[in-house]
Amino acid sequence: QVQLVESGGGLVQAGGSLRLSCAASGRTFRTNAMGWFRQAPGKEREVVAAISGSGGTTYYVESIKGRFTISRDNAKNTVYLQMNSLKVEDTAVYYCAARSNEYATLNSHAYAYWGQGTQVTVSS
Repeated sequence: QVQLVESGGGLVQAGGSLRLSCAASGRTFRTNAMGWFRQAPGKEREVVAAISGSGGTTYYVESIKGRFTISRDNAKNTVYLQMNSLKVEDTAVYYCAARSNEYATLNSHAYAYWGQGTQVTVSS
């Protein structure tokens, strides 16, 4: 069982930056691939980025490439999402999720554990 707690959300102006953090419980964090997802009001949840257990492999959806960076610190059991050049359309609740293995994927169905989410609001 993996418990996940996101933090770092908030209100920011368009063009600004935020860094989200997701702290994971457990002693085997490096065996869990991690992902960030988001859900905007009235829309379905969508994947944002994923990272392998070692951190050596990352994937991004096209809409955020070049603006967001996923990273992890296995010593701290934490995964991050650095978000730069934020746009109004990035407004959503952001969730982190963990797989039961170390292989990164953008497939949300592959993730077994989910956090409660953190709100990101980008104003114009």
